[in-house]
Amino acid sequence: MNIKSVLIVLMLIILMTPSANAQEATADNREEQAFQAGIDAYIYAYPLVIMEATRQKVTNTPSIDANIPGADAPVNQFSHTRELVDASGTNVVAPNNDTLYSTAWLDLSMEPIVLHVPDAANRYYMMPVLDAWTNVIANPGTRTTGSVAKDFIIVGPDFKGGLQAGISVIKSPTNMAWILGRTYTNISPEDVAAVNAFQDGMRLTPLSSYGKPYTPPAGTHDPAIDMKTPPPLRVAKMDAPTFFRQFALALKTNPPAAGDAPMIEKLAQIGIVPGKDFEFENLGSHVQKGLNRCVPAAQAKIKSIAASSKRVNGWRFAKNLGVYGTAYTFRAFITMFGLGANQPEDAVYPSIQIDQEGKPFTGAYRYLLRFEKGQTPPIHPSGFWSITMYNDKRFFVDNPINRYAIHNVDNLTYNADGSLDILLQADPPADEKMMANWLPAPKGSFDIMLRIYWPEKETLDGSWVPPSVKRIE
Repeated sequence: MNIKSVLIVLMLIILMTPSANAQEATADNREEQAFQAGIDAYIYAYPLVIMEATRQKVTNTPSIDANIPGADAPVNQFSHTRELVDASGTNVVAPNNDTLYSTAWLDLSMEPIVLHVPDAANRYYMMPVLDAWTNVIANPGTRTTGSVAKDFIIVGPDFKGGLQAGISVIKSPTNMAWILGRTYTNISPEDVAAVNAFQDGMRLTPLSSYGKPYTPPAGTHDPAIDMKTPPPLRVAKMDAPTFFRQFALALKTNPPAAGDAPMIEKLAQIGIVPGKDFEFENLGSHVQKGLNRCVPAAQAKIKSIAASSKRVNGWRFAKNLGVYGTAYTFRAFITMFGLGANQPEDAVYPSIQIDQEGKPFTGAYRYLLRFEKGQTPPIHPSGFWSITMYNDKRFFVDNPINRYAIHNVDNLTYNADGSLDILLQADPPADEKMMANWLPAPKGSFDIMLRIYWPEKETLDGSWVPPSVKRIE
């Protein structure tokens, strides 16, 4: 080869070899792509990871402690709260103070589970069944199926056998399912006792044991599971490798919906494939760097939904709750701040964090929520409404009178003109007659939620909205 040929070859090699700057740009591009894909993946995965973390914690027990109301229960067994939740309840964000809960985490991978609900004697109750992605897949209850005794077969995605004739079937697209039952009580000791009796009549039975004597097996206890940290806080502290490993594990038995196909393709770009473990250590260093950056950015994006949603009189109405489709960021937001939300036909949850001037609530001031005569929330005769106080983490506020909500059935004091004043403040009202209308607030920031169970159409179509909250001091 002559000198001229050698020079040509050298020039071609130089031209074909990326410069250091080009290599650096390519690396940065790969990291940024992984970062953006990681944000989308985190938001998509968040509900499933929260559900799995909650299931792990509340089913991590050999048996139910009958001495503890609402104690943890093994899989496929009911846990009933025997009294209303107080400020110590931190398993689920934004709990209510209107109903007694009856909850159960189902494993449908082996066989279907039969849910039996006794006669509710016209009492309002609901037994929504959620899949592992937080979608409400069915909601047996007074509004939908009546208050008479009834059985329901809950079937997982892999079941191929026959079913019991004459029993309503609920098909779950995931093997994990969550029953988040709620039964109304007017809070009196006698009524609470009546609800407890109703709860005692609920049953969960494997299909193979239906109609036969059945004793639930003992559960298990895994000492490695964190039983002290509330699941939302535990998930919030996970780094990217831990979070995505948990997601991939849960994904094995809880398949994505058919409509999620484009997202599944995006997940594959960062090493997440349904049915397989997530192996962070096998990813390239640039992908690892991108994913390690994505968690705080994804969490911020989820929280940003609140700032972008429309307000009416300062209140935010979350629409399309319970069934989310591909609205992944909205689904994650509801999971973060109101896990287990119902469909609007069953309950509407307007929330507010600002006064009439747009300033955030703080216990340093007093606030007034006034419903003019005839303008309290429109509800079905069998429905009810309440106003609940939360701290900035959406848990109940500890207070000297142990009041976390005000209910329409409370012995409230109405004004002479028929209007109703609800006092939102840290200190008791000066007027003793208004104590019944006082909802204690924390000294710091707080959040108010209006729950309207079995709302009338005026609430659903937006022709009725709650009034603004006014700062009075």
